[in-house]
Amino acid sequence: MNAANLKNEIRELNLAYLMLSQQMLRDDREGAMLRLGIGEDVAVIIEELSPGQILRMAGSDMMLCRFRFDDAMLVNLLSSHERVGAAASIHATILAASQPVEHLS
Repeated sequence: MNAANLKNEIRELNLAYLMLSQQMLRDDREGAMLRLGIGEDVAVIIEELSPGQILRMAGSDMMLCRFRFDDAMLVNLLSSHERVGAAASIHATILAASQPVEHLS
């Protein structure tokens, strides 16, 4: 993948992430904050972004979303193909919810 294609893919991912995050926050603020791993300060900013601001942010060559985990057990639970997938998913959600949220400094 060349650099131009990579930048386009990152832009599309950023745009989808920001739009989804904003919609989630408007629909269910507390649930969205938990799922996104963000605090109140970041939630307010994302929720109030204008379409132009979203497009400018999405155009960055830096991915705006990131993995919320660096725990092998959480990765294994999320990628589990076992029949107990629902239990693994619930366990993974509990582990992810215990992670600290992102705040602005």
